Amino acid sequence: MTGFKTARRGWLTTWLAPLLMALLVSGCSEETTTRSPITLEGDIFGTFYQITLADPLTREQVEEIEQGVLDEMHAVDASMSTWREDSELSAFNQSPLGQWQPISDEFMEVLAISQSVNQQSHGAFDVTVGSLVNLWSFGPEARPREIPEENVLEKRLSQVGMDALEIDTAEAQARRLRDVYIDLSGVAKGFATDEVAAYLDRQGIANYLVNLGGEVKVKGRRDGGKGLWRIGIEVPENGAPKAQHVVGLDDVSVATSGDYRHYFEADGKRYSHTIDPRTGRPITHRLASVTVVHPSNAWADAWATALSVMGEEEGMQAAIDQELPVVMLVRQGEGWESRVSPAFVTRFGQEMVDTLGLTVVTDVDTPLE
Repeated sequence: MTGFKTARRGWLTTWLAPLLMALLVSGCSEETTTRSPITLEGDIFGTFYQITLADPLTREQVEEIEQGVLDEMHAVDASMSTWREDSELSAFNQSPLGQWQPISDEFMEVLAISQSVNQQSHGAFDVTVGSLVNLWSFGPEARPREIPEENVLEKRLSQVGMDALEIDTAEAQARRLRDVYIDLSGVAKGFATDEVAAYLDRQGIANYLVNLGGEVKVKGRRDGGKGLWRIGIEVPENGAPKAQHVVGLDDVSVATSGDYRHYFEADGKRYSHTIDPRTGRPITHRLASVTVVHPSNAWADAWATALSVMGEEEGMQAAIDQELPVVMLVRQGEGWESRVSPAFVTRFGQEMVDTLGLTVVTDVDTPLE
């Protein structure tokens, strides 16, 4: 699981999905008139946002839409940030144990997604991992970047578990049964991406690309309907990101999770920001990144985190079992092997798989138990 961090004002950053989706689109807007595509961009959530609109719009419409987009993102911030003391999540994390707390529909939806992915991933995704994220210096609990003492680690790990979180969707309420610290970093930025896209839908925008710090959702076509939106799945090369594969998308979401951008080193060992909630420790396997394609970015975000925790074998088996279109970049010496699930082939076609030189995995030796 990852932790949120802010570079400026306190908001729920998701530690920039390490293999960012590099946008291969461009846009422009003029002083008094607009022409398609139009790009709205800036810094938010401790990261960046880039919204590309391929519909013809007036300048007034663009200004209204940009404000609406910011309002949607700030609303998620106010609900789900661990870095804001006044957020809905911070209040919930401080609520009395065993007492039902009324929560917003949005907060409930994210908790319900988290609960479902937790069950389907056999505990690899767990939003109660927040105290461990903090312990390993990747959350708002400021502390030196050092290896936690074993007794402290075991004590916090004993508290983690989704059985400590109970939700009541019918009454829109939830409660903590143990003193767990909820961290929504593995799903909330994806949810914010969905919220921005839903806002654009309500405005009647037929062709757009939403990119919030690497979480991407697209609809329609780019360049006035002439082609698919295109993204690049990145790998680090000589310390800098480089697009490894370019994929065309329409009407779908993509989320990526990986471990090469955020880590710390101690005693000559590298510690990833991704914490396995089952062990309480950073992941150590060869899976550098996992990209998940899904209609919902919140679900894609949660599953990308879960599969990243699982690793290349257990994670791919889960992707096969859940029929998730997935791309995994696995370290092979100084290079990478690109692996995809059968559902990826179904979604994008064998021709693309062959063109990109991807390896299709139909089964692995370590199925989930």
